Amino acid sequence: MKKVVTFGEIMLRLATPGYLRFVQSENLSATFGGGEANVAVSLANFGVEVDYVTRLPKNDIAEWCIANLRKYNVGVSNIARGGDRVGIYYLETGAVSRGSKVIYDRANSAIAEIKPGMINWREVFKDAGWFHWTGITPAISQGAADVCLEAIKVANEMGITVSTDLNYRKNLWKYGKTASEVMPALVEGCDVILGNEEDAEKVFGIKPQGFDVTNTGGDINDAEFESVCRQLKEHFPRAQKVIITLRGSINANHNTWGGVLYSDKLYQSQRYDITHIVDRVGGGDSFMGGLIYGLLTYDGNDQKALDFAVAASCLKHTIYGDFNLVSVAEVETLMKGDGSGRVSR
Repeated sequence: MKKVVTFGEIMLRLATPGYLRFVQSENLSATFGGGEANVAVSLANFGVEVDYVTRLPKNDIAEWCIANLRKYNVGVSNIARGGDRVGIYYLETGAVSRGSKVIYDRANSAIAEIKPGMINWREVFKDAGWFHWTGITPAISQGAADVCLEAIKVANEMGITVSTDLNYRKNLWKYGKTASEVMPALVEGCDVILGNEEDAEKVFGIKPQGFDVTNTGGDINDAEFESVCRQLKEHFPRAQKVIITLRGSINANHNTWGGVLYSDKLYQSQRYDITHIVDRVGGGDSFMGGLIYGLLTYDGNDQKALDFAVAASCLKHTIYGDFNLVSVAEVETLMKGDGSGRVSR
C-alpha cells in the first residue's frame, strides 16, 4: 500500500476543562489539532504510512507540535519551515442545549503566508498513492488556496487519488473571496468528495428537498441525500465516490450519526445513537480517516468502507481531543454490533 499525504493547518488547541465556559475557566488544556492532521493521525493509528504537510515556524511551539505528530507515527519530513507563528483555536465545550464554541486565533500563521513553490509536490508525492485536503485550507488565505490547487494538479498529473472534505467554515473566508468562488476549481480534481448535510448547500447551493439542517431533532432520512450525491457527481464528473455524513443533533451531548456513500449506487450505513458525547471535535476527520482506510483495505467493498468510517467516527466521540486514538480491532468490533463498552481484561 502506497503512503497517504495530507495537507493543511495544524493548530494549538486550548480548551476549557470539562464543560466550563471561557469566563469561568482558570486553566486551559493544551493539545494540537486540525482537519488534515486529524486524518493523518487516524490513518497512522490504523497502520497506514502517512505524511503530513504544512508550514510551521522555527520555534519551540512548532517543535512541540512536530514531536506530538511523531508520537503518533505521522511522517513530518516534508513540513516546510518559515513564518512567525502557529495558529491557535480556543474551545468551550457545550452541554445539553448550549452548543460548543470555537474562537480562532490563526491570522498571519505560518501556513496563511504560504506561497506556490514553497513545497516540492513532486518530491512529496514520489511514493504516494493518495492525497487528502479539506475546504479549511483554501479558506485560510489566497496563498493557501493557491498551494492547495498546485498540489491537486501535481497529484492529478501523477495519477494519485485525491480526496476532499468540503468542510465549510464561514468564519474563515475573510480574504475577499467566497468558498463558492474558490472551491469549484479545487474540487474538480478530486476522485472522492466528502461533505456533511450542509456543506454542499453552503458551498455549491446543492441541498435535499424540504430538509432543514439546523433543526433535525436527530431524525435524518438517509435516502434524501441520494440527490445531493448525484448533483455533486454531475458538477464534478471526475469524482468516483461522493459521501455525506449525517448528524442528527438532539442536543450537544446526544447525536445520531451515520452516512451515505454514492458510487455505482447508494450505500447506507448503520445509524448510531451517541448519548454521552465526550468530544465531537474532529468527528468528520475521524470519518474521513476511516473512509480512506476502508477504501484502501477492503478491496472495493464500498459498503464495508462506509461502515468502517461511521464506526470509527462513532468511537471518536468518546475520545478527548482532536485525534481519534482507536485501533482497527476496536472499530471492527463495533461494526459487528458490540457497543457494550465492557471492560477488556
